[in-house]
Amino acid sequence: MAINQKNLHVPLSENLYSRLRETADLTQRPATELAREAIQTWLEMKEREALREKIQEYAVKVAGTPDDLDPDLEEAAIEHLTSSRKRGRK
Repeated sequence: MAINQKNLHVPLSENLYSRLRETADLTQRPATELAREAIQTWLEMKEREALREKIQEYAVKVAGTPDDLDPDLEEAAIEHLTSSRKRGRK
């Protein structure tokens, strides 16, 4: 099954282009593959950061309210952390 791909022209500084070519040569991988991987990694990082920010905003918003934390969930988390630490010491 063929994947529908789009091309993107990205002008690079001479230094960045040289570094990309050098890495491609060292790893024996195409520069386009490395660039695609770098872009994908960066986008995933930005998506994680955005999610983390949303979670943080929600946590600040509900802090001290009944929605702050489920007592049963909090107790289970404490038990899990405590038992994990005890297992780690053995």
